[in-house]
Amino acid sequence: MRTTVILWLIACITVLSVAVYGNGRAEQPAPATYAGSATCVGCHQSEALRWEGSDHALAWTFPSDGAISADFSGSAFVGEGMRARFTTSPGGTPVADVTEADGTQRTYPVHSVIGVEPLQQYLFETEPGRLQSFDVVWDTEKDRWFHLYPGTNLSPSDGMHWSGPYKNWNGRCAVCHATGFEKGFDAAAGTFASKAAEIGVGCEACHGPGSAHVAWVDAAASVASSDNPAPANGGFPIDLGERTTQLEQCAGCHSRREPLTEGTPPPGTPYHDAYNLSLLLPGLYQADGQIEDEVYVYGSFLQSKMYAKGVSCGDCHDPHSTRLRADGNAVCTQCHNPAGNTRFPTLAKKEYDSPSHHFHETDTPGAACKNCHMAEKVYMGNDWRADHSFRIPRPDLAERTGASDACTSCHTDRQPAWAAAEIAKRFPASDHRGTHYGEILAAGRSNPSWAAGHLIALARDDEMAGIVRATALWLVARSGLPQAATETAALLADPDPLVRAAAVDVQRLAPVPERTDRLRPLLEDERLNVRIAAARTLLGQTLPPEAQSAQASAEAEWQAAIETRLDYPETQLQRAGMALTRRDFDAAMNAFRTATEMDPQRTEAWVMQVRIAAARGDTAAAWDILEAALEANPFDTTLRTLAGQLGPKPAEQP
Repeated sequence: MRTTVILWLIACITVLSVAVYGNGRAEQPAPATYAGSATCVGCHQSEALRWEGSDHALAWTFPSDGAISADFSGSAFVGEGMRARFTTSPGGTPVADVTEADGTQRTYPVHSVIGVEPLQQYLFETEPGRLQSFDVVWDTEKDRWFHLYPGTNLSPSDGMHWSGPYKNWNGRCAVCHATGFEKGFDAAAGTFASKAAEIGVGCEACHGPGSAHVAWVDAAASVASSDNPAPANGGFPIDLGERTTQLEQCAGCHSRREPLTEGTPPPGTPYHDAYNLSLLLPGLYQADGQIEDEVYVYGSFLQSKMYAKGVSCGDCHDPHSTRLRADGNAVCTQCHNPAGNTRFPTLAKKEYDSPSHHFHETDTPGAACKNCHMAEKVYMGNDWRADHSFRIPRPDLAERTGASDACTSCHTDRQPAWAAAEIAKRFPASDHRGTHYGEILAAGRSNPSWAAGHLIALARDDEMAGIVRATALWLVARSGLPQAATETAALLADPDPLVRAAAVDVQRLAPVPERTDRLRPLLEDERLNVRIAAARTLLGQTLPPEAQSAQASAEAEWQAAIETRLDYPETQLQRAGMALTRRDFDAAMNAFRTATEMDPQRTEAWVMQVRIAAARGDTAAAWDILEAALEANPFDTTLRTLAGQLGPKPAEQP
């Protein structure tokens, strides 16, 4: 990993990136609250030295920072229907000459660099202010280019192309790779004017804006300390020594979630006031809660006994270097040892790092704690990520849940039944082979109506992780059983906002009067995610006069959350759905149209435009829309079926 002299690196980042495309601090809106990481170095040298060169510090850099690992001396990539040649301009700027699948050619200077290992990605500015992440990336371990999505062959007109809305850096990724980021999307113009206090995850990305802290330190240098007592948290907005605050500050980026606010939430904002956390849903997680898609840790960690017992991120990871606090099994044996750990008195005191526990030879892969309890999965081609649910291997569940098994991921010549028998033989007194919530969730995925009783019991189990209980409720909501709304109504008052929000969704199954009575109080819930869930479920319903103000307020909060994501095609579909509920067909048509302008492969949005036009009696407009849809998606069977249902095309006027 390349490193640089720390003062030079931080000073460059601070000066260059006060505004991502600007020229200096004067462009920041007053009052400036971010002091910049360079300001922190003088007093916090140990922390700064650990931070230098870390994954956080190098999360987003400029080419001039010397962080580029790839070969820009004329190397090339050919594949997936496109070609790219990587060179350096006479002025020293790394550039990519790209020929797309449709034959179009363009040269892109590298705007900035993402990450450092095991792969490095590059951003191109395709339009003024619009940054896109290129799909051809550099493998830092094998020193070669590779494509993130092998087997694809996309033209620039495809929404999933690297230049499309789903690979946009400003709206999709930048907020977690920068400090104090503001997206600056102009929905009317479709343009970005993004700003950041710093690119890269600097000191204040975690600690919060530090101007008050700096002011106090400056005053303390000239005034006796007795006359200048330390402000709360040293002038920072949050105390990262407090467990919940630390977890939720990390979780803001290390989670699969939907943002509810614009830009970087103020530090200390409760998680559920800033985000909707993704549940253990198909496509994201396996049925038993193991990772499937890239879910960024937090949702996994919430399932773990370690979370339930009070472990936090900083117990295992040094927050400044982002490295583990110890090598190999030593990070686990900080607590899992014969002496135990006084912070966790219920932890069994015994030898874990021994063949008597893991039944493998010392210093072999099978003896590594993480290989059994944190099964890894590869994302982005070569980046292995560990599952942070810290689960006890249950190969006996593989057949019943369809989920993967840690044992046979190494013993590839064996079947899960063999592994289950081995574990039963070696741990005959184990109490870990009872019913697992994954069995219930797997049954719910298969048939939520049949499994509803078990799902409701799981949701009511307050000893179970909140994300598991909320997922059970999500499945119950799809059961179609009206009685489920009554049986889960008590969970609308659950202490966990994740559970409350999921319980709101179940109330769609209730008759309107009961639904209204039950959800009215949640329009004023203390957490934003719950208020929005209530507003969404009550949309289009007329509430009693005394509740209408709360309903209007919660709907306004929901609308504000949606408007922070107007650069997402999927958000346009949400807007269209809201408009349809209100029978505002013009607004719905506009939102569906915007969705297909952003992503022409959104066939559901094309279909709705055709149906709305046809319902209005404008068959000619419906055919025009359908022909545009078929031009973008010539082989789509849904659109072709719709053409057969639409009736004859009106004759053109002479």
